[in-house]
Amino acid sequence: MSGSTDRRASSGGTTVHEAVESYLRYKINADGSKTTMRSPLCEFADHCRDERDLELVEDLSPHDVRSYSEHLYDRVVIDEDLAASTAHNYFAYVRAFLSWSVREQHLESNPANTNTAMDPLPEDDGKRKRQYWSAEDRETLLEYATKRVDMALEETIRTDVEAAFRDRAIVVMLDGTGARGAELFADPKDDKRNGLRWKNVDFDERLIEVYGKSREYEQAPFPASVHDVLKRWYRVQEPTTEAWPVFPTGHYGSKKRTLEDALGEKAVSRALEGRGDAGKTEVLDRLHREHEVPPPSISKEGVRQLLKRLTDEAGINPDGEYDYLTLHGARRALGRDLYTSGMSEKAQEALRHNSIETTHEAYADVKMKDVSDSIDDVRS
Repeated sequence: MSGSTDRRASSGGTTVHEAVESYLRYKINADGSKTTMRSPLCEFADHCRDERDLELVEDLSPHDVRSYSEHLYDRVVIDEDLAASTAHNYFAYVRAFLSWSVREQHLESNPANTNTAMDPLPEDDGKRKRQYWSAEDRETLLEYATKRVDMALEETIRTDVEAAFRDRAIVVMLDGTGARGAELFADPKDDKRNGLRWKNVDFDERLIEVYGKSREYEQAPFPASVHDVLKRWYRVQEPTTEAWPVFPTGHYGSKKRTLEDALGEKAVSRALEGRGDAGKTEVLDRLHREHEVPPPSISKEGVRQLLKRLTDEAGINPDGEYDYLTLHGARRALGRDLYTSGMSEKAQEALRHNSIETTHEAYADVKMKDVSDSIDDVRS
């Protein structure tokens, strides 16, 4: 990426971060608007720097803005932690900022006013899709994940035993930690998000260290229920190195490519050709262990497909817009349970929100429901 390195090394111009601060300070008058726009605009500036190796406003192109649109699409469709309408609002903030940058002569034209930049944005049907795992659905999924392990051990289903243990650990981890999917699983578009590793799991302190939304490492606690399942999974998996992913992929092509990068294509081909009665996947797994080459982590999309399958197999029919239990629905449910129990600060800590206001905003619908119920109680 030599071009992007040149863009980062340039000097003498205005950086995207500097321009964002000037825009908020001198152009946006209302304090409420500044607060609303600051987070998405700073996220855009961070994205330019971290994902595009771009520092200066003058170097922004439609493809850089498109990359941010793709990021918003992933948050809506894969991470499911953002409404499509909010993604469009965030993009509108960026477009307005870039229009101001044109007027300030930082740019010749607005790179956001192009089909290239806008095409990846998710379709906004006007509906706010928000899911919480209900108590009943949550229990059903957890019970089924455990039953599936038993069936795999008894060989009454075709699912591999190790995969069943891994899948149960995924469900329990999502349910009990409040961690985001991007913090636990790989994101092919982000080299820094390669999935949780065993070296980042502290069983004694019951903590995991994750690469957070802030793009800094953060600690997230997990309860005893997660500890027991995760410890069992560790013993079943028997990782050969602490750099091993907690949740490795089962995708043949991904494992093969990783081994070819580490050992060379010829070495992998020879091992596969001389495998005898062993299956191809079995050979790859053996190579990973013999040479201590960690396999890739399962991706966010892989877990999304897994949850769709488990939801269907468990006979769960969730309420709301989604027909399966989503990754972010688990995080929201944990926060909701803490929030509605009068522990808003604990919810903030568990979800690692920067401020209590963010937590209040996240559960505004829950709060309004509580207010309406209180009115009914008073008037009844």
